[in-house]
Amino acid sequence: MELRHRSLAGAVGLWHGVLQMANAELLQRITIEPGKCGGRPCIRGQRIRVADVLHLLSAGATFEEILTDYPFLEREDILAAIEYAALQTEHIVLQSA
Repeated sequence: MELRHRSLAGAVGLWHGVLQMANAELLQRITIEPGKCGGRPCIRGQRIRVADVLHLLSAGATFEEILTDYPFLEREDILAAIEYAALQTEHIVLQSA
């Protein structure tokens, strides 16, 4: 594999770039429409919110259970919901002295 000839920093940078591209594709599945679900983030324009998918996962539902109960969803939709939630925690926290 060609990565062995690169520095660790180069390999990490390449991997990070690949992840960013994959994440950008996933995030295209998240839609926000003013008249749908109160303007909250939804999956591909459907009337299922990102929060709904996350609540199902946190309650212990497996991907397979969610996909069976909501046949219009795809595995990538669940991954997109997780990615969207992860990005919501990526913000600068300012602390005053």
